[in-house]
Amino acid sequence: MNKKREWDANFKLENDPRITKVGNILRKTSLDELPQILNIFLGNMSIIGPRPVIDEEVELYGKDKDKFLSVKPGLTGYWAANGRSSTTYEERMEMELYYVENCSIWLDIKIFFKTIISVLKREGAV
Repeated sequence: MNKKREWDANFKLENDPRITKVGNILRKTSLDELPQILNIFLGNMSIIGPRPVIDEEVELYGKDKDKFLSVKPGLTGYWAANGRSSTTYEERMEMELYYVENCSIWLDIKIFFKTIISVLKREGAV
C-alpha cells in the first residue's frame, strides 16, 4: 500500500520516514507517551479513555461523534489494550465506542493492567 493510502486508511504510517532511530525506540517502548502525563495533570486527558484523535478522524465517527467526544481522551484505552496497531481503523473506532458506552471503574482497571502487559511485551506498538 502506498503511504498516502496507508495514511488515509489508518491516520498513521507503519514505516514512517519521519521517525528517527531514537524516535523509533521511543515508539516501540511506548516511552513517546510520557509527555501526555502533563496533559493528565492539566486535566485535558485522563489515564484511561479513547485515544486522542485529529479533527479529520472525529468526522469519521459520523452520528456517534458527540458520543465519542463525551469522554476525555486517555493515555491508554480499550483499543490500546486490545489490539493497537493490529486492528483496522474501523475496528479501532468500534472499540473506542465500546469503551464510551461501557466505561466503568472495573473496565478501567482491566484496561490499565492489559496495557502494562502489552507495553512490557511490546505488543502492537508501531
